Amino acid sequence: MPSHSESRIVPYTADLMYQVVADVERYPEFLPWCAGLRVLKRERDGAREVLIAEMLVGYKSLRERYTSRVVLDKDARTIDVVQTEGVFRALENHWRFAPEGMSARVDFSILFEFKSRVLALAANAVLGPVMLRMSHAFEARAKTLSEQALQQK
Repeated sequence: MPSHSESRIVPYTADLMYQVVADVERYPEFLPWCAGLRVLKRERDGAREVLIAEMLVGYKSLRERYTSRVVLDKDARTIDVVQTEGVFRALENHWRFAPEGMSARVDFSILFEFKSRVLALAANAVLGPVMLRMSHAFEARAKTLSEQALQQK
């Protein structure tokens, strides 16, 4: 089953990076290949927030939808995602954000398997560049929000 994990130090706070990744409804504004996202359900589980979210992903004429359960734990700065319905036989990803002075260490891991062999072959061929581009998109979003906050002061 294909997987990817990375740990990076970014020049933004752990709280800001958590905020960027937790704000799933904004993904279509900045995340490559995210053509749409809607939260179908939102509830509290103690200190955690649990979302059921449907994402539409696409590249050129290819479009696919899938639904995931997203667990947001702001206090622990963790985000855990598991597909509940869709194109994957299995999909889960995990985010961890840890302060490193005024920076943050972002740990990300993803494990997935497509139901379709054709999609699996296509995805495996471009996994590295796709993950890199997505990582940069989250970091660019943090930069934008950071600059906007400075301008408002």
